[in-house]
Amino acid sequence: MGYTHLSITERSKLEVLYGLGWSSRAIGAELGRHHSVIARERKRGSRGNTYRAETAQIAYSERREGSKSPGRFTAELAG
Repeated sequence: MGYTHLSITERSKLEVLYGLGWSSRAIGAELGRHHSVIARERKRGSRGNTYRAETAQIAYSERREGSKSPGRFTAELAG
């Protein structure tokens, strides 16, 4: 069983269900994810008590870009 990142669709559903007052366990069951994934995502993507899918997706993209290695290729090697 492999790990996959949350998609923008899943984040949007999480935003709606969280806004309706659903628990992390109920949202996890609805999305087919473990409740701890939902809780961590809410913690990472929230500003105050508000979770926004678009803001969380942007934050994810920024974290993802920062985690990638720049590689060994340089302009000097191309040269």
